Order: sequence, then structure tokens, then C-alpha cells
Amino acid sequence: MLTRVFKSGNSLAVRIPKELAIVEAAQEVEIEQVGNTLVVRAVQKETLGDLMDIFASFPKSFMAEGREFHEQKERDWNGFGKE
Repeated sequence: MLTRVFKSGNSLAVRIPKELAIVEAAQEVEIEQVGNTLVVRAVQKETLGDLMDIFASFPKSFMAEGREFHEQKERDWNGFGKE
């Protein structure tokens, strides 16, 4: 399928035919140059609903030895917030 490149302000733009649309008009996409090919892909935004999948993707060795703890030092709060 052929289309044309055109100038939009100081940028070049490509009109994507409706039949090839992978996203809605205002959605963000990533564009990457691979050799002489441009690859356009929809940006998948992660939500809290994805949190368990994100945790499941961590390797089993992640924090296997637990956290490193540091002793907290006493802080001087005198004058805190005064200017």
C-alpha cells in the first residue's frame, strides 16, 4: 500500500490509511528506525492492574537475600521548616 510523506510544521508526517490503523488518533506511539525501515508501535501504558504481572516478571533471584538494613540516625528537627 502506498502513501505519501508530507511536511507538518518542522516535521515530516506520514498519513496512515484507516485499514492499517493500530491505535486511536490521540494515542502515543513509538517509532524506531531499523536499517532503512521505520517501525511504529503503540505505547502500552502499564496500570495497577498490570502490577502482579510486573512482579511475576522479576527473576527468582531478585532480592533473594532480602533487603539491606541501615540503622537510622537521630535527626535534629529543631528549626525544621523555618526560614
